Amino acid sequence: MDNIIIQDIHIGSNTRPFVIAEMSGNHNQSLERALAIVEAAAKTGVQALKIQTYTADTMTLNIEEGEFFIKDSKSLWNGSSLYKLYQQAYTPWEWHKPIFDRCRRLGIVGFSTPFDEGSVDFLEELEVPCYKIASFEMTDLPLIRKVAATGKPMIISTGMATVAEIDETVRTARTAGCKDIILLKCTSTYPANPENSNISTIPHLRELFNCQVGLSDHTMGCGVSVASVALGATVIEKHFTLSRMDGGVDAAFSLEPEEMSLLVTESKRAWQALGKINYGPTKAEKSSLSFRRSLYVVDDMEIGDIFTKRNLRVIRPGFGLAPKYLDLILGKKAAKPIKRGTPVDWTLL
Repeated sequence: MDNIIIQDIHIGSNTRPFVIAEMSGNHNQSLERALAIVEAAAKTGVQALKIQTYTADTMTLNIEEGEFFIKDSKSLWNGSSLYKLYQQAYTPWEWHKPIFDRCRRLGIVGFSTPFDEGSVDFLEELEVPCYKIASFEMTDLPLIRKVAATGKPMIISTGMATVAEIDETVRTARTAGCKDIILLKCTSTYPANPENSNISTIPHLRELFNCQVGLSDHTMGCGVSVASVALGATVIEKHFTLSRMDGGVDAAFSLEPEEMSLLVTESKRAWQALGKINYGPTKAEKSSLSFRRSLYVVDDMEIGDIFTKRNLRVIRPGFGLAPKYLDLILGKKAAKPIKRGTPVDWTLL
């Protein structure tokens, strides 16, 4: 499968995972904090930082009852209306340019998730190199067509989606002009449990839709993300904050800088470890062959002495005959004097 190139960064199975730090609403309505998050993200080694482009009015209605009010004791946002939640979490549009400028200066990709067609027009003016589609918007086919028409790579989360819904979204995007699609396996709970992550879906998604697949990970820690690399994930997205103690709408399931650095390091190691199907010693292992066990004479022997378990043993290092010849040699006679510590070869018999 061909690499996808985003701002000179190659994404594919032959490169380390493309790690995205998702800021979301962790800026806590402070541009200074938002820029500090960009700085911290760049230091962790991630290749990209993502924000979200919407306003409360483009997301929902200002109604504080019924289906517009969150009544779920298991939700991080229980007791809030959708409108107030998005007011708290949104990234002011006038912040986008300074955030993206800071990303460029620091050498990482800055891009966003648009939630409506007006957001796409705005982001096009800022010349973003790619787009992310959130799980909750992946069935918004008019939005999919609008983004796909830009011709830029699309990274699409698939939380809650059926195979039929993913198929419809992918077909719509490709028909509308998008050639580079990366699907992200996602579990749309916040935080998500590892038991509900089902990352074994990753290779199946890749085969079904003939595209790269990654993971949008809402679990705590980085174990699930690292495991996804072994299943072929080429992209990992994780929410990111300076400190969970600072609070924020997504802080509870976001990684702190030290944790994100660990994710970058360990996901790269996981990718490096994949290698290829291989048996026998690698080039690096060949020097270790000498430490295998082999047959050695362990007592001085004279001509005609019989090899027994007292004078012949299987020990390290590996310069003698292989241990499988032990029974064949026992009972044979020495052809010459043999000094203790001599590796056994056929000329001794």
